[in-house]
Amino acid sequence: MVIDHIGFNVSDFPSSKAFFTQALAPLGFTITQEGEGWAMIGKVGEGQLWFGSFGPSPGPIHVAFAAANREQVRQFYASALASGGKDNGPPGLRPHYHANYYGAFVLGPDGHNIEAVCHAPEV
Repeated sequence: MVIDHIGFNVSDFPSSKAFFTQALAPLGFTITQEGEGWAMIGKVGEGQLWFGSFGPSPGPIHVAFAAANREQVRQFYASALASGGKDNGPPGLRPHYHANYYGAFVLGPDGHNIEAVCHAPEV
């Protein structure tokens, strides 16, 4: 399944924009479009994450972003914490999902569980 975009409201747009911009930069994500109180972040020509301040936050959700390798997962985690995210699971293997599931989890400004995951073995 390919998703064009997914979106949700955030309680503090400037804080969320700063968090997502810094946290997802190691994955090659940038702001691709933005307007008053909203932005889309991703890679041009791929699925996008839309977030904005047009209503209440939907409550904590989980979004996982694909990382090309385990080093990107580690960089995501460090960048997300540096941008104000809270640890929700450091980089590491999650063998209960599958043998090569390597992920890291951070809670963003609205408590959303943001993950970077790589499914490939270490090279």
